[in-house]
Amino acid sequence: MTIDGVAAGVPYTALPPEHGGPAPLVLTWHMLDAPRTNAAFAAALPMNGVAAWRVHLGLPMCGDRMVDGSMDAVMALARRDPLREFADGFSRQAAEEFPAALTALRAELPIGDGPLGIVGGSLGGLVALRVLTSGVPVTAAALVNACIRPRSLVDMVTGGTYPWDADTNALADELDFVKRAGELRVPLLVVSGEQDDPPFRVDAAALADAAPHAELLTVPGLAHPLADEPGLAPAPQLPLAKQVDDALTGWFTRHLR
Repeated sequence: MTIDGVAAGVPYTALPPEHGGPAPLVLTWHMLDAPRTNAAFAAALPMNGVAAWRVHLGLPMCGDRMVDGSMDAVMALARRDPLREFADGFSRQAAEEFPAALTALRAELPIGDGPLGIVGGSLGGLVALRVLTSGVPVTAAALVNACIRPRSLVDMVTGGTYPWDADTNALADELDFVKRAGELRVPLLVVSGEQDDPPFRVDAAALADAAPHAELLTVPGLAHPLADEPGLAPAPQLPLAKQVDDALTGWFTRHLR
């Protein structure tokens, strides 16, 4: 059974544990590549074997919050300023929405205040990293083809032509979670597709080396997306997504006790 709802203005897709009652919580933030909505991400990475509520949160301007029924408004942020508006502004809004959404979810679903796991894919990974360093008590976390250093994303978007200055360099350093790896003190699974964008693969390996309790999992054959286009609606799970799903299931089964 899938439960669709809204928590403090944030759309979500919730998958209950088999028994349907009180259990730990795993929260996710989806990708902007396919699967690019909470419902689609829930279908790609349901983690059905985890004895927990899995709640997939919708990112701003995605899914039920799309502007004029498309992702164009999100892409416009990247065109205007891929650092300030896209990497920073977009992920900051999602991270700032999180505490109120978590409080609402704990009131709406039988999850209590027990163990909490979080997952972030692609730019949703930057949201997860911001939450991990915000003081929210997280038990375990996982990243999938994540944006770990926004400088890498900006250089990919602009082809290396971004007009860096003192302020933007300082902002990129603030959001460089390889540099901040010492703050990531929970068990962290870093999933990296063998065919993901090379800068993202480099950053994933660097984070796994630098964070105190991190493990790197490289998935052969996996590119950046986890689903076929258009990635807006739930779709059958792809074989490579199942490999990621199995890894996340094992990770959170180990650590959410």
